[in-house]
Amino acid sequence: PVTVARSGAGWTVAGNTTSNAALVQFPQCSSGTNTITHVSISPSASSQIIASGALTSSLSVSTGIQPQFAIGALSIVFD
Repeated sequence: PVTVARSGAGWTVAGNTTSNAALVQFPQCSSGTNTITHVSISPSASSQIIASGALTSSLSVSTGIQPQFAIGALSIVFD
């Protein structure tokens, strides 16, 4: 997991849509290969999931790759 500030520096809100206002960057993969297909958001130090869903495009991760989401790449629409 990575921490994103719960403020305007971390997220922007417009109507019922929230998007990341900062780069969301995970640690570099140290071994193995995996494909990331879903994402979830939870409060810091909690296992409670606030929002989750499938990514529009999966993300392949292997040794030496540092997964990240550019500003605005994560958008969550709350109904």
